[in-house]
Amino acid sequence: MNVLITGGAGFIGSSLSLKLIELGYHVTVLDNLSKQIHGEFPEKSELFMRIKDKVEFIRGDVRSKEDLRGALNGADVVFHLAAETGTGQSMYEINRYVEVNINGTANLLDILANESNCVKKLIVASSRAVYGEGKYLCQTHGEVYPNPRLEEHLSMGDFNVKCPKCGENVEVLSTSEDSMIQPSSIYGFTKYGQESMCMIMGKALQIPVVVLRYQNVYGPGQSLKNPYTGILSIFSTRIKNGNEINIFEDGFESRDFVYIDDVVDATYRTIKSEQANYQVFNVGTGVSTTVSTVAAKLIENYQTPVNVNISRQYRIGDIRHNYADMANAFEKLSFIPKFSFEDGIKHFTDWVNKQEIQEDNYEKAMLEMKEKGLYK
Repeated sequence: MNVLITGGAGFIGSSLSLKLIELGYHVTVLDNLSKQIHGEFPEKSELFMRIKDKVEFIRGDVRSKEDLRGALNGADVVFHLAAETGTGQSMYEINRYVEVNINGTANLLDILANESNCVKKLIVASSRAVYGEGKYLCQTHGEVYPNPRLEEHLSMGDFNVKCPKCGENVEVLSTSEDSMIQPSSIYGFTKYGQESMCMIMGKALQIPVVVLRYQNVYGPGQSLKNPYTGILSIFSTRIKNGNEINIFEDGFESRDFVYIDDVVDATYRTIKSEQANYQVFNVGTGVSTTVSTVAAKLIENYQTPVNVNISRQYRIGDIRHNYADMANAFEKLSFIPKFSFEDGIKHFTDWVNKQEIQEDNYEKAMLEMKEKGLYK
């Protein structure tokens, strides 16, 4: 079977490529080798070298129909992973995120709708960012879907999520796939746009579509050069350079961190699963971990003491908490995460210790956000 992975030289894409090759698939990768992910010499990057000479590689861009057309030739299954992925960055590089994520997806669907092709299934990488804050419990009103937190509260150091009906503090619940969609960033908006467009056209063209809403993915191979996304890689690069870790808010904000091997496992299970067709799946662990815990565990594993500053600063558009309800993936994909956070982070830090120390561009990224009024 022939598989195309757009964005296949990225973190998730390269790991998926290697797994599919191992299983006997012929893999074609379309990737533009973005410098933000691969560095100044992208063809020598860790991620690209993982797949070099193992896949049919096409250096191209989903914004180019010509590039997509060539990559789609003979493809039976498409994994559409190509996207810009920085939540904060998306709030001031709006055109780029829309061009790549929305228009790139439109190009793909336009070819599927109007030109001869062999595609029998389309799997789309989405994100937990589509939910915004996600699902919470109010003691008075039960399950609620809070609005984005107000700057007037954040500026006073009140980082709690409020009930949209009574304004009282609420308790986070696991977010299921049928939860309200209300992204709080341009990135989240574009990811929901991607999955919606693909579902609509997949049904119209009778091409089964599967949407995977990834939680916070981490593990060996994650770009250590990108200061805009991936908290574990950002913190790791800070620590390796001996720089202070700046933790936003009060450090108790939390995420569902899912190890890369589990993500690949869930992803390739969708290829042959009939139950997965036209379905949406969370891909996570169903366990939340605070940012302070992440920082402490990284420092412990690297045995490199650096200062941790819980700054109580905040970014506009950030959510407070989110973790996945995994019942649907368990039932229809028989997917159970194998890696605990403790095991996964040990594998990740062991890998980082073998890498060259990367230039730390975190301060530059934060300055960009501050200049745009998005970092307070």
